[in-house]
Amino acid sequence: MLELSHVYKVFNAGTVNEKIALKDLSLTLNDGDFVTVIGGNGAGKSTMLNAIAGVWRVDAGKVIIDGVDVTAMPEHKRAKFLGRVFQDPMLGTAADMGIEENLALAARRGKSRGLGWGIRKAERAAYKEKLAMLELGLENRMTSKVGLLSGGQRQALTLLMATLQRPKLLLLDEHTAALDPKTAAKVLSLTDRIVTENKLTTVMITHNMKDAIAHGNRLIMMHEGRVILDIAGEDKKKLTVDDLLAKFSVASGSEFANDRAMLS
Repeated sequence: MLELSHVYKVFNAGTVNEKIALKDLSLTLNDGDFVTVIGGNGAGKSTMLNAIAGVWRVDAGKVIIDGVDVTAMPEHKRAKFLGRVFQDPMLGTAADMGIEENLALAARRGKSRGLGWGIRKAERAAYKEKLAMLELGLENRMTSKVGLLSGGQRQALTLLMATLQRPKLLLLDEHTAALDPKTAAKVLSLTDRIVTENKLTTVMITHNMKDAIAHGNRLIMMHEGRVILDIAGEDKKKLTVDDLLAKFSVASGSEFANDRAMLS
């Protein structure tokens, strides 16, 4: 479903601020893989997601989604393949529009627009059913402006919007990092449910080692722009945080340096 082949990305090339963000990065995801990604500060996690999404073009290598080479495809054209939830709950929704209006926009992504009614009766009923699944009471507030929702409610709505059309690939960029622990656990539980029910191929970046171990069927750790650990199946289920730190030290030749991940 996803293939990154020998991808390189350098920022500020040829200057004193040159930063090699991705270094000969290769990664393959099979259909239905739920991969958690962890790594220290500057490891290249978010850079990798931006390379997949087409926020900017890579300097070398290929990005292939479901057999389609999208390396030269601009971001707005790649959007039809992808669903994405950002770290900031304020992103991904239109704050001044109602809940049902945001869902209608998500449902029409990539489709031609006409002059008919914005939201039909059958659509409204479908949205209400999907919102009820979140168990946040949003199905009774469908005309409320999204800007009035809490961070957790908004992130749950964004997750629903990102998966409404069953994307080829779901990208989760530390989507619970800005939430309190209880709300984060709720959103992660919803994530597991939506990913499983829709059999979505998913990449989830997290700073929380316990979450990286507990969720998904595969875990990768990045360091200096490349994958240094790739653990799946039974090996992943048996992992502990201490195991992960020890494996990182052996693979990278250094200690793991990320206070957020260590303290989570």
